[in-house]
Amino acid sequence: MSKIVLYQVFPRLFDNHNTTRKVSGTLRENGCGKFSSFSDEVLERIHRMGFTHIWYMGVIRHATTTDYSAYGIPNQHPEIVKGKAGSPYAIVDYYDVDPDLADNPDKRMEEWEALIKRTHRVGMKVIMDFVPNHVAREYHSICKPAGVRDLGEDDDTSKNFSQHNNFYYCWGQPLDLSQVQSTYPVDSSAQPYIEIPAKATGNNCFTACPSEKDWYETIKLNYGIDYCNPAGRSIHFNPIPDTWEKMTQILLFWANTGIDGFRCDMAEMVPDSFWSYATKIVKTRYPNLVFIGEVYDPNRYRTYIAAGFDYLYDKVGMYDTMRAIIRNERPASDITVQWQNRNDISGNMLYFLENHDEQRIASDFFCGDSEKAVPAVIVGALLQRNPFMVYSGQEFGEEGMDEEGYSSRDGRTTIFDYWSPSTLTHAYESHCDLTAQFKQLSISYCNIFHTATHEKSISDGEMFDLMYMNPTSDHFDSRRQFAFLRKYKDEVLFIVVNFSSTRVNISVKIPGHAFDYLGLPQKRVTATDLLSGDIYVMNLSRDKNYPMMIEPYNGRVYKFNLKMDDRGFALNEHHKDEFPPAHTAEHLLNQLMMRKFGCERSDNAHIERRKSKISYLIDHEPSRKEVKEIEDEMNRLIQADMMVSYEFVDRDHIPAEVKLDRLPKEAHEMIRLVRIDNYDVCPCLGKHVRSTSQIGRFVLLGTNWDAMKHSFRIRFKVIP
Repeated sequence: MSKIVLYQVFPRLFDNHNTTRKVSGTLRENGCGKFSSFSDEVLERIHRMGFTHIWYMGVIRHATTTDYSAYGIPNQHPEIVKGKAGSPYAIVDYYDVDPDLADNPDKRMEEWEALIKRTHRVGMKVIMDFVPNHVAREYHSICKPAGVRDLGEDDDTSKNFSQHNNFYYCWGQPLDLSQVQSTYPVDSSAQPYIEIPAKATGNNCFTACPSEKDWYETIKLNYGIDYCNPAGRSIHFNPIPDTWEKMTQILLFWANTGIDGFRCDMAEMVPDSFWSYATKIVKTRYPNLVFIGEVYDPNRYRTYIAAGFDYLYDKVGMYDTMRAIIRNERPASDITVQWQNRNDISGNMLYFLENHDEQRIASDFFCGDSEKAVPAVIVGALLQRNPFMVYSGQEFGEEGMDEEGYSSRDGRTTIFDYWSPSTLTHAYESHCDLTAQFKQLSISYCNIFHTATHEKSISDGEMFDLMYMNPTSDHFDSRRQFAFLRKYKDEVLFIVVNFSSTRVNISVKIPGHAFDYLGLPQKRVTATDLLSGDIYVMNLSRDKNYPMMIEPYNGRVYKFNLKMDDRGFALNEHHKDEFPPAHTAEHLLNQLMMRKFGCERSDNAHIERRKSKISYLIDHEPSRKEVKEIEDEMNRLIQADMMVSYEFVDRDHIPAEVKLDRLPKEAHEMIRLVRIDNYDVCPCLGKHVRSTSQIGRFVLLGTNWDAMKHSFRIRFKVIP
């Protein structure tokens, strides 16, 4: 099974080109992202970032102040809606789709199902929310299938609790919102919201008078636990409560649309007995469907995994630890403590550094600089086999410092209002609007995620933590550095990160125990840093120290193969100090000429910092128009900001488009490939930029045509 790298995205905010950004603005004023924003091209770009799954948040129809009555959709009372757009977790119809996200609200379900198919077509799987604990106060399904009884439709409202009821009631008491009147629109002509008897509030508030801090816009669902009995809490699971059956049918309804899994909101507020019941039924019909649970109590992790959850948030654990390390409040060595605490369920823990509930890394409330978290991303994505999640905008350094409306300036991106985060306005259409810093961050994330998803040592391999043999010393700071090994068969990754603000020259010991545990031989190998492309010749030996330099807030992911003999990688070595921008431009130009003229890659090139020359054998002398097209297309490819990545393959697994006929006979069986997105792949040991935009501008200085040899020579330079 490949490593899961999950992209959480809130479609309401994604690719919204309206930049009005009015505080508490309406849909008409501030605009809204759409399902159609996720075109094939956008989804392909997201997938190329290294994401395997995408969690579309807020798909099911929820309470909002926007009027959709023209489409037969009931309006909700504004007094019980948070923000203008409303919380995506205040569901008003479990069988419907948010009309905000549709180009044609009448076709909203069809548009959602089309997005599922587009996402699958580019190679990603679809996760959607399931909100089991609470619904909006005015819940009423207009789209439920024939024969389905609505939630609360058959409740006996004269009882505080009944196992046959779907809700809890404060019998004889009207809902009192006096503690939350600050949210009521004073200039509205609407009458106050009336609810008699009051229903219990979603966050287990069983009084008729919820406070401003309560989830007052929601009502608690009843799964057969009597919270209201003066004698104490009691459980009533036999016969099966009505809510269990209704919610399981809702899960089956959405599973039938072709999705691949559910992220279950506040799963721990719903009894684990229900999850055992529901997941068994759903997985019997859809065995590959995954359940991701929002569970915060570590003491209950194993209970919910046993109840059918594939993955659980590791918030109270790895997230809290990583946040503190990034902020220099705890030592990096505490990472060891956290993974060891969960070692028996490590594959079930979902690591993350951001989600819609947490503060943005770049916010003033977290650490104020997205670069500081890069080492944590490396560790989170590569330490274990378990999934890693990114919240959209994180990969571009979204700061979350806007004051959007209902949610104040709190370091989070709003889930209650219509908005357009600056990093996501055009991010997956063009990187041109991003600063150089944000572009560099996205390149770092891309390289990390490509390593996570392409390396078998990450998805299937063993891990060995090196921290116990590397305490703080003159050559290693266990507070600010972290080191570990990953291995699968003959492939090994040696991973070291630096959480400090300074470049460090450190030395990391690999103990004899690691050689025994992982089956490492003592021999000479040549390693390549998968993040930078740097080469490192290592003499593997028990209990030896390995020196290395690491940039601030960065890391090394050195890969080597144990099949390698003392010759190392004897292929395409240039034996000179290369100029990476020009060398990467050479790869682009080779592919462009092959596509345009049907020729082979050049074997006659002189790539230099000041001026480069390269020749191709083609069937005709290019016209002036064709020459101009070469220069224009090169600059277009450069501006496309394609990612450069590295991988190792043996000769038996070379991609079909890669030819090895030019390699020297003594070249090793293991080949290093350099990829430029899906545009080009070539065996090479040279140094490269990390994305094509770092090449700069391609300037064609002149050309020569040798009619006898049919050789076309190009002279060019790049201006970074």
